[in-house]
Amino acid sequence: MIRIAAVGDVHLDEDVVGRFRPALEELPGSADVLLLAGDLTRHGTESEARCVAQEFGGLGVPVVTVLGNHDHQCDQVPQVVKVLEDAGITVLEGTGVVLETPGGRLGVAGVKGFGGGFAGRCASDFGEPEMKAFVRTTNESADALGRALRELDCDLLVALTHYSPVPDTLAGEPLEIYPFLGSYQLGQAIDSAPTALALHGHAHHGTERGTTPGGVRVRNVAHPVIKQAYSVFHLGDHLVG
Repeated sequence: MIRIAAVGDVHLDEDVVGRFRPALEELPGSADVLLLAGDLTRHGTESEARCVAQEFGGLGVPVVTVLGNHDHQCDQVPQVVKVLEDAGITVLEGTGVVLETPGGRLGVAGVKGFGGGFAGRCASDFGEPEMKAFVRTTNESADALGRALRELDCDLLVALTHYSPVPDTLAGEPLEIYPFLGSYQLGQAIDSAPTALALHGHAHHGTERGTTPGGVRVRNVAHPVIKQAYSVFHLGDHLVG
């Protein structure tokens, strides 16, 4: 059994730094790893990234993250990534990592992801260059996630994204914005490998539980949804959490 703690959309800046730390200090007793599903900052500045490093660094368990759309806002992604990595936080973008845990080797493949919508109600690679570029970004992101998942040699495999791979976990959000909250291509990527669990954030008014067309369990761990510092999932023959 591998214990996975996860949260997304913490949107840290100087005003809220310290909010999560008391609960995070208890992590080594309840989880083997912490996964962060993006939107770590409010506006993606280097100074906000230092708040994230202060909050989520040095926890006694490995911390793995993807970035979210907020973390891209100020075009300081290289600086943000460097601050996080200097704090010992692994940042994934179309890449993966294998972690040794007491319960076995956990593989985590991650990508921010992008919008596009879901089967029957999605953007298509047709028409204006701007639309083609939008869908191309979606496809490239999903392709990178699929490759990363399939390349990992591990006992249990987890997909970590910011955007949602399924519409199930968006229930509660306005239907009109579903195409900007996730894409079916991410779900296809997750189903292309023996993925045991998929975690995402981004949908603040969404629903916690969903499933890909291939049967992979999906959990929306956005902080406004789970309403706690993190959720813990026990991953083995069966998922608990």
